[in-house]
Amino acid sequence: MEDRYNADICDLVNVHEDLVKKVRSELPSEDTLYDLTELFRIFGDSTRIRILYVLSASEMCVCDIAALLGMTQSAISHQLKALKNARLVKSRREGKTVFYSLADSHVQTIIDQGMEHVSE
Repeated sequence: MEDRYNADICDLVNVHEDLVKKVRSELPSEDTLYDLTELFRIFGDSTRIRILYVLSASEMCVCDIAALLGMTQSAISHQLKALKNARLVKSRREGKTVFYSLADSHVQTIIDQGMEHVSE
């Protein structure tokens, strides 16, 4: 017998107008939500996550990251470019060597929170 009650269906007569109005006024703009979507898309690649995790431990150059992760320097450079464009990593030059690190404490917090969540 088919269930005649579905808790996910709202009776439009019972819309809580004040609540809807309050939450609507607090919603970020579509542009901001798009930027947030793009940020999470960057985190959707395991290689980029591995690089971020490595950089959370220490500032490193492309050669060091490639050796640590067992990847080519080209592949690491490609991913670092995406991470840099997303403002998740920053770089500094020392002579001919470029060192990469996390852009700021927010990135470290995201990594820490994600690790805590998956470890529960």
